[in-house]
Amino acid sequence: MPTWKEYKSHAQERGALALELYAVESTPSEDGPPVPEVLPDHLAYQKALEIAGNLAFAGPLSDDTGELMQGTGLIIYRADSLTQARALAEGDPMHKTGARHFRLRRWLINEGSLQLSVGLSTNTVKLG
Repeated sequence: MPTWKEYKSHAQERGALALELYAVESTPSEDGPPVPEVLPDHLAYQKALEIAGNLAFAGPLSDDTGELMQGTGLIIYRADSLTQARALAEGDPMHKTGARHFRLRRWLINEGSLQLSVGLSTNTVKLG
């Protein structure tokens, strides 16, 4: 199995985007404060990271059926390193207080598309 650095280099050589982001899977803990108590501070932290350019995406995940709210969240960070991404995750009030635990992994984006529609006269933005 290649190292992450080797794989990223091969992806770039073959013309893939090789955009490195950091994925955090955040799950409620059994022993911390209740998630709703920490939610306002968490949302303020997320907003600050978004303004700073470090938060790419964040939101909840469903259960395996796609029908129920499971309580697991996914956070995608822009960071210069795994160390910086870990510091961002550790700084989240949900993780800092023990309300949630997290698992951090590198994510290499090679393919896909993003669509953005901006309505100038209607003052609307649609991301799809």
